Amino acid sequence: MRATLIYGAGDVRVENVPDPRIQQPTDAIVRVVRSCICGSDLWPYGSRPATEHGDRIGHEFLGVVEETGSDVSGLKAGDLVVAPFVWADNTCDFCAEGLQTSCRHGGFWAAGDVDGGQGEAVRVPQAQGKLPVAEDSALLPSLLTLSDVFCTGHHCAVTAGVNPRTTVTVIGDGAVGLSAVLAAKRLGAERIILMGRHKDRTDLGRDFGATDIVSERGEEGIERVRELTRGDGTHTVLECVGLLPALEMSIGVVRAGGTISRVGAPQYDQVPLGFPEFLSNITLTGGVAPARAYIDELLPDVLDGKIEPGRVFNRTVGLDEVPDGYRAMADREALKVLVQP
Repeated sequence: MRATLIYGAGDVRVENVPDPRIQQPTDAIVRVVRSCICGSDLWPYGSRPATEHGDRIGHEFLGVVEETGSDVSGLKAGDLVVAPFVWADNTCDFCAEGLQTSCRHGGFWAAGDVDGGQGEAVRVPQAQGKLPVAEDSALLPSLLTLSDVFCTGHHCAVTAGVNPRTTVTVIGDGAVGLSAVLAAKRLGAERIILMGRHKDRTDLGRDFGATDIVSERGEEGIERVRELTRGDGTHTVLECVGLLPALEMSIGVVRAGGTISRVGAPQYDQVPLGFPEFLSNITLTGGVAPARAYIDELLPDVLDGKIEPGRVFNRTVGLDEVPDGYRAMADREALKVLVQP
């Protein structure tokens, strides 16, 4: 089959790889019908050292079951499934606590002998759970966001404690930031300040529920948010970038007693929380999103059309065009690229 491999910074290729096969009785073989490129895929795309052999990549996909192992129940050939970006057994103690990203028997796509999502098919460990729609449904883009990006935005809002009584600042107008805006609106927030400077993205942010747009960065951006909030800042800050300047802006715009949640994969080693933040009772939370924990909650709103998180996809490519999809996202020509094998 054909699948995407990364060889180094800027070097993504689509090549022939071995077809997946059942290895464990809890496996399923899934034909990929939609996948996508994640913002976190851009970190290795921008900095990975060159290697002689490429590695599989991709962790967000929808697919149709083609074959199941002997211990798989509740699934059959022809069922449409969504794959959370960390696979899990959904039965261990961590999974029972809603922390499937720490599953004792789980793992990551494109790691070890597990296939990546940006290909024609995937061996899915610990397979379970189907979607109640067909593979030609118009809802596929929004359903695909439940594998990662919308669940990540929702995780950011939930861990920050967003509710109808909280004001919100979202830092970052990428797909995760816009998902966080939509999640905050869904949770009842009435004041949502989006910090971003790409008009096409912030326009979508307004559609998703942002009430104010702040295009300034750094100290100017902090000052602007403070102006909008009578000098106080907002109760919650959703940091969806992962760079130190974004965290510094988060600290600058959070209200005393407020909470910063970070879900952007951090590209820094130290957090600048000192005595002033201690005096202000600032809470820092967030982390990698346990997408599987949120799918059952979010799925009905997607199926009913109450939310359309799939609008974050603004370019669709075939599998052989995935390298250009990476380039387009890295060059900010595309917000998030949908892959249709």
